[in-house]
Amino acid sequence: MSVALGVSVLLAWYLIALVGQYPTYILPRPDEVVSKAARVLADGSLWRHARTTLVEVLAGLSTGIGLALIFGYVLAKWEWFERVLSPYIAAAQSVPMVALAPLLAVWFGFGLLSKVLVCAAIVFFPMMVTTIVGIRSAPDDLMDLMRAMRASRWQVFAKLEVPAALPILFGGLRLSVTLAVVGAVVGEFVGADRGLGFLVNLSKGLFDTPLMFVALATLMLIAVALYATVLFLERKLLSWRY
Repeated sequence: MSVALGVSVLLAWYLIALVGQYPTYILPRPDEVVSKAARVLADGSLWRHARTTLVEVLAGLSTGIGLALIFGYVLAKWEWFERVLSPYIAAAQSVPMVALAPLLAVWFGFGLLSKVLVCAAIVFFPMMVTTIVGIRSAPDDLMDLMRAMRASRWQVFAKLEVPAALPILFGGLRLSVTLAVVGAVVGEFVGADRGLGFLVNLSKGLFDTPLMFVALATLMLIAVALYATVLFLERKLLSWRY
């Protein structure tokens, strides 16, 4: 069904471009995009830009998730800490990333670090919220049972809180992997000399719309691959649920 839908979209795209006789810089045909993709793959430029963006995404994703898990657990276990920090965290989250990215570039330069920080910032809040909800989803009766059996804090964490939180955490992780790709592109839009976001900007300036389609398609492939990886890990770690 998914394959049929994809073929239908490509066919409709081809017919619209062919019948409308749009110039290439407005709406290229699918075969023109494929031809451009073959050229940038052959000269290695697409791989160089994709590798840069992928490194930014993975580094930012791991940083943001790691910090979110730590802060989320602390806020979930100590409600007074949540009452103190939550207003400030929510206020920081309300700042658009396109407005924060230039500031991070000024502070940390236009290199890899600023892009990683943008990715980390954009995934931090959703992962922190899902961590809080997940940790607090542990059933009260099981928590009382663990206490009655004098389980240690580590045993409660490893045997009850983590298994109860995992389904919710994976929901946040699905969202975070796609947001991390968006964060990398936003960071590259602000200032970069490589990366798929830079390639989109470059193709826009050159009116090379087929190249823009290639860059966007590569971004989507990265997002889909990361999302599929999360689904695979979810099925492996939560096999007892299926």
